[in-house]
Parts: sequence; C-alpha cells; structure tokens
Amino acid sequence: MEKNQQELYEYARKRVKQKKRVYLHFILFFVSSVFFYIINKILDVDPQDDWYLWAITAWAFVFILHFIKIFVIESFINKTWERDQIAMLVARQERRIEQLEKKLENDNSQAV
Repeated sequence: MEKNQQELYEYARKRVKQKKRVYLHFILFFVSSVFFYIINKILDVDPQDDWYLWAITAWAFVFILHFIKIFVIESFINKTWERDQIAMLVARQERRIEQLEKKLENDNSQAV
C-alpha cells in the first residue's frame, strides 16, 4: 500500500472509531437515563427530589460536547487543515527570514 493510501486508511479508521464511540456513548446515555428514572421514581430512591433530571442533564451536556467534537470540529480541523496550517506558518517564517537577510545585507552594504 502506498504511503498516501495508508494515511487515508488510517484517517478513515480513526474517524470510524471516533464515530463508533459517539454512538456507544449515546446508547449508554439513553440506557442510563432510563435507569436513573426507574431508580428515582419507580424504586422510590429519594422520590421527593427529581435528582435523575440533574444526572441526565449533566450527562446530556457531556454527550453534546462529545458529539460536537467528533462531528463538527473534527470534520474541518483534520489532517488536511493541520498540513495547510503548518505550510502557511513555514512559508511565513521563510518570508520573515528572507526579509531579515535582506535587511542584514542592506545594513552591511551601507556600513562598508
């Protein structure tokens, strides 16, 4: 397998693994939410307080953050974006070095 194909395969494998974890997280969230409700309301564990709502809300917040990270952020801040940013920064540094070298040459020529 060529290096480029290997890189594409590894990226695809990583994305599938990330998405699989999000789906698993959702299943766990859903099952646990039902379980929290059953414990609080049906088994009468501290029934005067609706603590299950706080647990579900906190977990939903964490799940939403996980979902956003995988499906929003990772979709546009990926390897290609990373390579483009590195290339841009390297080009900027090279331009700056050229400017400094020209300035140094001009200073040396004026000093002579």
